[in-house]
Amino acid sequence: MTSTLTTAPLAPLLQRLFEQADQAASPDLDGIPREEHERLMRSKTEYRDFYSRAKDLWLPVSRETGVLLYQLARSTNARHIVEFGTSFGLSTLHLAAALRDNGGGRLIGTEFEPSKVARARLHLAEGGVGDLVEIREGDALETLAGGLPASVDLLLLDGAKSLYREVLDLVESRLLPGALIVADNADYCPEYLARVRSPENGYLSVPFGEDVELSMRLG
Repeated sequence: MTSTLTTAPLAPLLQRLFEQADQAASPDLDGIPREEHERLMRSKTEYRDFYSRAKDLWLPVSRETGVLLYQLARSTNARHIVEFGTSFGLSTLHLAAALRDNGGGRLIGTEFEPSKVARARLHLAEGGVGDLVEIREGDALETLAGGLPASVDLLLLDGAKSLYREVLDLVESRLLPGALIVADNADYCPEYLARVRSPENGYLSVPFGEDVELSMRLG
């Protein structure tokens, strides 16, 4: 049995994009001292400037995380997905493939760098899944403040790490019992981890792999 993820046009596109990401340099951030980089990753006031400096960087999920996203969305028969941090759209392609194989649905993504939004839309069209995705350009604290579906089956957090708790605040009321949250590099937002790792807050959460926090909404 084949899937949208493992067949053309999406499979060769993903292979090409991951190769491009592997070969891409990151000169704009290489000069930032480690301590300063860590501080900026945790800042709630300087994230716009920090990620603007990274506007040409890929910052993709790993190949393994991409497959995990597809598996989670597919196995839960997800129909409504929200993604914080689209970048060039590699994670979006994996999630949209799952929607296609689930019989359809809608993915709402958000990205505040216009050039990345444009590239992501081209990739989605090339992959044959553009009809399933709406990418909202701008700050997620504004773009996700309204217009969300009544229920969200899966939330991917992979934008400015310091805003994970605030983005969760915007989407939480739409998360029905059993909904999943995948947070990449969540260790940069300790307040988010404290929230989802406390069962009294309505979540069951575990670290998954080296850089992913996987959480489920309990009620």
